[in-house]
Amino acid sequence: MKLLTAAVPCYNSAEYMSHAIDTLLSGGDDIEIIIVNDGSKDDTEKIGLKYQEKYPDIVRVISQENGGHGEAVNTGLANAKGLYFKVIDSDDWVSKKALHQVIGKLKELIANGNNPDLFLVNYVYEKVGAKRKKVINYKGALPRDEVFTWDDMMHFRIDQNILMHSAIYRTNLLKDCGIKLPKHTFYVDNIFVYQPLPYVKSLYYMDVNLYRYFIGRDDQSVNEEVMIRRVDQQIKITKIMIQSHDLGSVKSKKLRNYMIKYLSMMMVVSSVLLIKEGSDESLAKKEELWDYLKNYDRRLYKKIRSRILGRSMNLPGKFGRRVVEVGYEVARRIYKFN
Repeated sequence: MKLLTAAVPCYNSAEYMSHAIDTLLSGGDDIEIIIVNDGSKDDTEKIGLKYQEKYPDIVRVISQENGGHGEAVNTGLANAKGLYFKVIDSDDWVSKKALHQVIGKLKELIANGNNPDLFLVNYVYEKVGAKRKKVINYKGALPRDEVFTWDDMMHFRIDQNILMHSAIYRTNLLKDCGIKLPKHTFYVDNIFVYQPLPYVKSLYYMDVNLYRYFIGRDDQSVNEEVMIRRVDQQIKITKIMIQSHDLGSVKSKKLRNYMIKYLSMMMVVSSVLLIKEGSDESLAKKEELWDYLKNYDRRLYKKIRSRILGRSMNLPGKFGRRVVEVGYEVARRIYKFN
């Protein structure tokens, strides 16, 4: 059995996918790379098959009709044979040195019978034109170099959310929790990392910069203009996350508070995009989203609404909307998230 499955969703990725695959190949025989060709119209499949021919014991190509990023992740997970599962987008890559360190640590933990449900690493914003690379780590939020539980968590800063980039889940945990990402929908990475959290009983955080998150293409889903055009999909994902768990039944108070914080972030992102679009229709959608949360779970609504960010999203009038826009620009410059 392989130690780690790396799923690489690809859609018209011929120009850049080789970089991602080449860095993953440094994992050697401990890793399997599943290239999911999601209905590409370029040479994505051809490139993938060349890798498969050259590395038949490591690389597999699975081609399917276009179903979107979520369906490509679903396919990768369904076919995964590794003990652990990691998603690497085709325009991103991993640090070879860090990958060797992660593989070595996973082997050590498994040998000692301490293999965690969720293994966490740092990720780096590889933003085009940026003079400094911003590293997202979990120092001060999570214990380092030890197996721990949610009750051992500390304080998360606003930029320290656990994202797909930092998460390596135990494969069977993902399969057992029944996660199924929606087709033809962007921003499904939020569901991928959020839904399994209550099933996680043990964690490990390794302070290494494994994942390199590329930002710079005009058509990327995190481009602000693209996000505004796709705000309905952001709202859809937020509603799915709200429905995914009764947070009142989450046993760990620290995990419950973290999940509320994550949902708060999702509500804020949708609200900011709708406010920035600015039309009467978008402002009505913002009100509908908050009403949806209130009607679905009034207690959760009150907790999120009472937070500073929650209150700011609902300030009245043009002045209130301007406060949100200015706050967003300040946060974007500080945290460099798009």
